[in-house]
Amino acid sequence: MSGPHEQMEHAEHAEHASHGGNKKIALLISVLALFLAFSETLGKSAQTAAITDNVAANDLWAFYQAKHIRGTILRTGAEQMQIEADRATDPATKARLAKTAKDWVETAKRYDDDPKGGEGRKQLMAKAQAAEHKRDVDMARYHNYEFASAAFQIGIVLASAEVITGMVILGWLSGALGIAGLGLTSLGLWAPHALDFLMHASGGH
Repeated sequence: MSGPHEQMEHAEHAEHASHGGNKKIALLISVLALFLAFSETLGKSAQTAAITDNVAANDLWAFYQAKHIRGTILRTGAEQMQIEADRATDPATKARLAKTAKDWVETAKRYDDDPKGGEGRKQLMAKAQAAEHKRDVDMARYHNYEFASAAFQIGIVLASAEVITGMVILGWLSGALGIAGLGLTSLGLWAPHALDFLMHASGGH
């Protein structure tokens, strides 16, 4: 992504074109630089969101695994406790051991499915998958914005080259790249997976 130095260069290119009498090219460079700033800001935001969502998904899967381990330990302990209860001859001891075994089984079930608390394995899996989906969407947006930024940057270079060479075709190519950049930015905002779909479709997958 471009920094303040590159932004100043874009402004200088536009000013140079304006002084040279190329008002339209100066305007084109300024517009492309503006769109470039937007696409890079959106790209940075999408990249940060994707990183955050990835961390959240990893944390949720780790919690999911911890619940699975705890549930397995409790079920194993409950089975052993029930065996001890069956062997016990004292009614009070038998009842106490059986109750403990039952409580552990119920706790293990709650580790698997806890609609009220929202922290059962079933709920954690749903949350982790949702976080992964959001991460994938953010990454798709980021890639669209990166492609858009590249289109705007190349467009600025071509427009600047027209000022030097006087080749009108470079200005047209610059404008076309600006339109392409706008299209990619729009895809990032409203249809982030459209580009991936088109690429897969063209590849025959």
